Amino acid sequence: EEDAVVICRRNQPIAELRALPRRRKTRRPIFRKDPRLKVPESFFEPLPDGGRIVLQRDTADVAGTAQIREHMQDITKRFAAGDFSIPGFVHAQTVPGTAVMSARNTFIAYTPDTLPRGGQVRIVTKDTAAVTAIHKFLAFQRMDHRVADHAQHMAKP
Repeated sequence: EEDAVVICRRNQPIAELRALPRRRKTRRPIFRKDPRLKVPESFFEPLPDGGRIVLQRDTADVAGTAQIREHMQDITKRFAAGDFSIPGFVHAQTVPGTAVMSARNTFIAYTPDTLPRGGQVRIVTKDTAAVTAIHKFLAFQRMDHRVADHAQHMAKP
């Protein structure tokens, strides 16, 4: 059990403080139950008008491909509504860029699409503040998931 500090008012607990989770030193698993998932180098790809999130299976798998496509549909709906609770939950923190993306959600289009063994979400905007926020979001995702080409994309604007 971990240590905690309990704050009391008149001998009644009102708050509890715990240490933040330690930063991962290993690649964060995506769809943790299935190691056959392929994380392409363009998984979180910044583009001049926003970016895209790509996820595909390594091999043909109808059920796994359907699961990815369902996930892409779900995050498309949530992101379009300004809801970034899933990335916040997965990373146990507010993900950089999401506050601006949420505030500017009416200026951002999220479009899901199918790929041969998975799917993608294309994120498009003409709003410069939103593009910057999208790039921060994607850069954080690449870094935290330890995507292979993180350094290559860091050099891009």
